[in-house]
Amino acid sequence: MLLTTQDQFFDGNTYKTIGIVSGNTVRTRHVGAHFRASFKVITGGEIESYTGLLSEARQQATERMIAEANSIGADAIVAIRFSISNIAEGLSEVLVTGTAVQSTKKTH
Repeated sequence: MLLTTQDQFFDGNTYKTIGIVSGNTVRTRHVGAHFRASFKVITGGEIESYTGLLSEARQQATERMIAEANSIGADAIVAIRFSISNIAEGLSEVLVTGTAVQSTKKTH
């Protein structure tokens, strides 16, 4: 599956738009990670446990978007956008959306 945040591919192929696809996941912090992160807020620096959590969440949301695109016959996704929202105390949603497209043979 080809993926890009660009609005189109510049590879010489033409693409037919199939539709909008998305994937999401909602995650919560582990109590122990939250406790350790509280100390980082005081001392400064990266909070690795949260960085890892969001990285895993982005990956899972992307995999779900790709699965949806595959299910409708797409072979690429353009205009990919990520959004992270706090939906409740300690709960974050990672949403990824894009436009599913299908490669067509270039005619000349």
